[in-house]
Amino acid sequence: MKERLERLEKALDDLLEVCLNRTVLVEGPKDRMAVTLLGVQGEILCVQSDGPLRTAEKLFNEKKEAVILTDWDKKGESIAKELENALSSLCVKYDDTVRSKIRSVCAGEIKDVQSLPSFYCRLVTESLRMEKI
Repeated sequence: MKERLERLEKALDDLLEVCLNRTVLVEGPKDRMAVTLLGVQGEILCVQSDGPLRTAEKLFNEKKEAVILTDWDKKGESIAKELENALSSLCVKYDDTVRSKIRSVCAGEIKDVQSLPSFYCRLVTESLRMEKI
């Protein structure tokens, strides 16, 4: 449990670092709230509003880089691929490595961004409980 918590904390630290000068792309408002709760500051766009192509065009026009942070369920994977294709075709730089790290840590437990804060809290609580034993 403690190892998983450490891996998640490292992935979340990486997320905070990579988001400093980039726009975070999430699926919807609940995901935006979740990453805000995790400490992400700056611009967070919900891809559901405009779709992957228009979101990519907006970033291209504003000369911004992106961080793809969609869910890792079937729909989220599909949106991530669409974003990658749209961003690449417009030569917009993006990061998807943090999403992969978070997905790896959360495998078998959660499959969406909106569940990250509660998953993190659960790991912290379980880790503290284990220390007391």
